[in-house]
Amino acid sequence: MTYYLKYRPQTLGELDLDSVRESLQKTVSSGNIPHAFLFSGPKGTGKTSAARILAKIVNCQKQGSEPCNKCDQCKSITKGINIDVIEIDAASHRGIDDIRNLRDAVKLSPSLAKKKVYIIDEAHMLTTEASNALLKTLEEPPDHVVFVLATTNPEKLIGTIRSRTTEILFAKPSVVEISRSLEKAVKGERIKIPKESLDIIAKASRGSFRDAVKILEQLVSEKVSLEANKVAGFLFKVGPLGVDSFLAILAEKDTRKAVVEVEKLVVSGGEVKDFIEAVLERLKSALLAMVGVGKESLDGFDKGDLIKLSELLFHALADTALSPIEQLPLEIAIVKWCQVPIKRTSNLKGNNISKNKNIDDEVWRDILTKIRPINTSIEALLRAAKPMGFDGKVLTLNVYYRFHKERLEEVHHRRILEDVIAGVLGTPVRVVCTLTEPLPKVVEMPVLTPSDGGILTEGEDKDIIKIAEEIFGN
Repeated sequence: MTYYLKYRPQTLGELDLDSVRESLQKTVSSGNIPHAFLFSGPKGTGKTSAARILAKIVNCQKQGSEPCNKCDQCKSITKGINIDVIEIDAASHRGIDDIRNLRDAVKLSPSLAKKKVYIIDEAHMLTTEASNALLKTLEEPPDHVVFVLATTNPEKLIGTIRSRTTEILFAKPSVVEISRSLEKAVKGERIKIPKESLDIIAKASRGSFRDAVKILEQLVSEKVSLEANKVAGFLFKVGPLGVDSFLAILAEKDTRKAVVEVEKLVVSGGEVKDFIEAVLERLKSALLAMVGVGKESLDGFDKGDLIKLSELLFHALADTALSPIEQLPLEIAIVKWCQVPIKRTSNLKGNNISKNKNIDDEVWRDILTKIRPINTSIEALLRAAKPMGFDGKVLTLNVYYRFHKERLEEVHHRRILEDVIAGVLGTPVRVVCTLTEPLPKVVEMPVLTPSDGGILTEGEDKDIIKIAEEIFGN
């Protein structure tokens, strides 16, 4: 027997959601059990389990506030063989003829039980005609019938049906509630697993008790190490670095390295969607810690950073399902994020540059390195340019060709260029291009090369023009 069936709640006291358990216990203790319930909430939160427990309570031969689970009625309901407890899947029995048959059957007295219990799952799937037909029965039900309607989308039910039922909300469970539910299976199966690993499983279940237990069973059956890092790696397939290390790369705005990590994730068979969700979960924890709720802070990000990055990744997650290239929305989000200048505590710190001083080759190479993965066209244009001065606010570029100067001064290109340079220098920068004569034959400029990142030597004017034509067309 699977863990989920083996450790399924069998009494109200075993229900995993605190609010549901308390509501049903109060209702049953009152002695006035309504003839129709509406259990609404996400999948895997225990709606059907609660409905079966309710069916046992109203039919238990010992008649208490909890089922005895020992009498014939309780045992048959637990096994799913009680002929007076009827479960209907409204997704496949949604038409008016199905409900008409139900209305006829409702009139008949129970065969062996005290009450007939109809559990209608996914009740929102009923057609409008079927819903109206069911409404008549809900308004004037026989005394021997109890209805339990279960749905993940209560808003799709017609309002008159909702008004005729007692609604119990099965809210999305917290990580604490899911972890506590998992402990039942862990204890019953004598599984040794750290509390941190249970929390990771709970997060991976996305608010489903059923999915959480299934995940635990999968980990055990596949003999995955139950250490926290191993469990996270198996469930989220977050790549070699993990979420925090990936975020450290984003904190440094290293576009190339971040994109490479995404590629490693895809090659290793990881799910981009799961990875984005894991990163968003970490950002959420960091943001909550920043406002005093939680302790999982994140170095390298302020509140504005966390919000901005979360928004970019949220949109990337939404676009992933529609993208012909699964990782493309994430890569776009990375590029957009890395265009935002890094906020440094001290301007120009560690960049071998000060006010009123030329930018040296090392800093210029860093700028070209950062800009290449964002826009290779701009990097190609900068091969025929040279930084001449920086006064702390304005960077002057000498550009050797009018065509290149015009392109660099276009709003889109200039904005990218200024954002990247600001990120490298740690301060807002305005770029001014001036047209100047090229060196006689050779212009030596630092630029990335596949081998050593050394200096690229440009030749005659016609070679530069050829590069531009290849990029932008004739």
